[in-house]
Amino acid sequence: MNNNTIVLTGGGTAGHVSLNEAIIPELIKKRYNVHYIGSYNGIEKTIIGEKFPEIPYHSISNGKLRRYFSLKNFSDPFKVLYGTLQALTVLKKVKPSLIFSKGGFVSVPVVLAAKLANIPVVIHESDLTPGLANKIASSFAEHIFTVFDDTVKHLPDSKASSIGAILRPDLFHGDEKIAEQLTGFDATKQTIIIMGGSQGSAKINDVIKQNVEQLTSKFQLIHLCGKGNLDESLIGKTNYIAFEYVTNELPHLMKMADFVISRAGSNSIFEFLELKKPMLLIPLSIHASRGDQVLNAKYFEKQGYAYVLEEEELTASTFIDSFHRMVGEKEEMIDRMFEVNPSKTPEQFVELLLTYQK
Repeated sequence: MNNNTIVLTGGGTAGHVSLNEAIIPELIKKRYNVHYIGSYNGIEKTIIGEKFPEIPYHSISNGKLRRYFSLKNFSDPFKVLYGTLQALTVLKKVKPSLIFSKGGFVSVPVVLAAKLANIPVVIHESDLTPGLANKIASSFAEHIFTVFDDTVKHLPDSKASSIGAILRPDLFHGDEKIAEQLTGFDATKQTIIIMGGSQGSAKINDVIKQNVEQLTSKFQLIHLCGKGNLDESLIGKTNYIAFEYVTNELPHLMKMADFVISRAGSNSIFEFLELKKPMLLIPLSIHASRGDQVLNAKYFEKQGYAYVLEEEELTASTFIDSFHRMVGEKEEMIDRMFEVNPSKTPEQFVELLLTYQK
């Protein structure tokens, strides 16, 4: 094995890529050769390709794993099998000493191939309960790191440990002056940042539009609406600016924000927690997901870090009521956030990760 080569995998959503994105610079600093295995057209290909064009990206076939009946359940196992053979070819060629998986369906063929090639695998699970991909992959992993303490009981005892959140240091180096240049806003005024996840959210976008007059009368709105979701009728509106998505600009925009309205992906909400941003969470519905965001959001609400409004209850009036409740409890929320143990840095996580290499 080449002890200077590591393969990363994970994809499907930005949440399955962001930790990989954060640790790549640390691995490069340590002079590791990093390779990435992802899907042909997933968001991971765009993110890794744009931010790290020097890193070899290997595309493989992957099938979606479902807990419900679908005719595709009969064809997708063959896609997984083909993806496993493709991943095995890559692994035999690059000969890594370790594979790190952030989850998502594309990671399953990679983990299976790693088992066949006798290469150790380490997994990271961000959500309160493991996704189906990570549940399957955990059987073949050397170790599984979790963010929540409660997640460990859903995984093989001897293999799992909770290490808390791992957050990118650049998030904490935002500059309000740069945010003012990006938005045309005044950093001394109260500002809301609205985030619908990497794909955007039509329901969140709609409810913002319905309340935009009321919100912009008192607050500045930074709306990350998702690719292809810009609403031309709102362009140029006072105290409102929309971006389809942002990358390096996010730390600056977060620095300016006083409140967050967001989905409830684990990576994002722990970032808001560490940045001490009171949040109104609108988790992805259990009808459109496995319900992990609902569990994440409810956990944060129980700890007093967030208010939660489930998608099924989302209307123009319930939204504005929940928003005002969050605003009214801003100081108490921030006080509770200061009691939380500090997160780990990508550098600290890489040190842990490398102890498992072959």
